[in-house]
Amino acid sequence: MISIEIIPELRRMVKSIDLERAAGAVLQQQSAPDADLSLVLTNDERIQVLNRTYLGKNSPTDVLAFPASETDPETGRRYLGDVIISVPRAEAQCKSAGHALKDELSLLVIHGVLHLLGFDHDGKDERSRMWAAQTRILSLLDISPTIVHD
Repeated sequence: MISIEIIPELRRMVKSIDLERAAGAVLQQQSAPDADLSLVLTNDERIQVLNRTYLGKNSPTDVLAFPASETDPETGRRYLGDVIISVPRAEAQCKSAGHALKDELSLLVIHGVLHLLGFDHDGKDERSRMWAAQTRILSLLDISPTIVHD
C-alpha cells in the first residue's frame, strides 16, 4: 500500500493518482510490488525542519527519504519507509526547467522511492545506476527523461 499525505493548502496542486502511479512504477520495476511506503507532500518550512533535524542541513530541499525496512506485524508486508517532498521546491524547479509540476513530482517520488530501496548517488557508479533506473521508470510513465537534474 502506498499511503499519501498532502498538507491541506497543497491539495489543489497535486493529484494523488499521479504520485501513486510513479511510486507503483518504481516498485514494479524494482521487483518490490508488495512493499508499502508513505509519501508526504509538504512545504519548505516543514521539510527544512526535517532536513535540519535528521541530516544537519538547515535549508529546505526537494525530497528526503527515510528508509525503514520493517515488516508490518499485522500484514507481514515490508514497509520501506517515508518519502517527504516539498511541493513549493518542486514547483520552482519545474518552472525553472520548463516542464509540468506533475512530471517534477513524479521524478521526486521516483528518486525518493529508489533511495528507500537502497539506491544512492554519492559515488560516480552509484549515481549512474540510480540515474539509469530513474530514466527507465520515467520512460515507463511516458515522462521525458530529460527532466532529470542534479
